[in-house]
Amino acid sequence: MKKSQLAIENFKTLNCAQSVLLSHAEDLKLDRTTALRIALGFGGGMGRAETCGAVTGAYMVLGMKAQFGEKSIQEIKTETKVAVKKFNELFIARHGSLKCKKLLGVDISTPEGSTEANDKKLFDSICSGLVASAAEILEEEF
Repeated sequence: MKKSQLAIENFKTLNCAQSVLLSHAEDLKLDRTTALRIALGFGGGMGRAETCGAVTGAYMVLGMKAQFGEKSIQEIKTETKVAVKKFNELFIARHGSLKCKKLLGVDISTPEGSTEANDKKLFDSICSGLVASAAEILEEEF
C-alpha cells in the first residue's frame, strides 16, 4: 500500500501528525505506540492551528531518516534543515501554505472555528488530502 493511502487510513482514527509519522514508521523501525506518542501533541497545528500537523509529522519522518554514522551532529542538522526546506517548498507549491488556519480557512483553535470545521467537514474534505500529500511527498522525494 502506498504511504499516502496508509496515511489516509490512519487519519480515520488518528490526528494528522500521527497519521503521517505512522505511515512511515515501519520503514523507520519505529514501533506503533512510540510513533503515536511522539506525534500526539502535534495534531491540529499543535492545537493552535499553526503549522499543519501533516507537515510536523513529515518533519518527524525527516528527522528519523537522518543518517548519523560518521557525520557530525552539525552536518546532520544541516542536512535535515535542507530536507525540511525542500519539503516545505514542495508542500507550499501544492497547497499554498504550511499553516493550518490558512489551509482550512478557519481557526480550529477556537471553539467557533472548530465547530465550523466540523460542520463543513473540513477534516474529511481538506485535512485527509493534506495528510496524503505530506506522506506522498516524503515517499517520492525523500
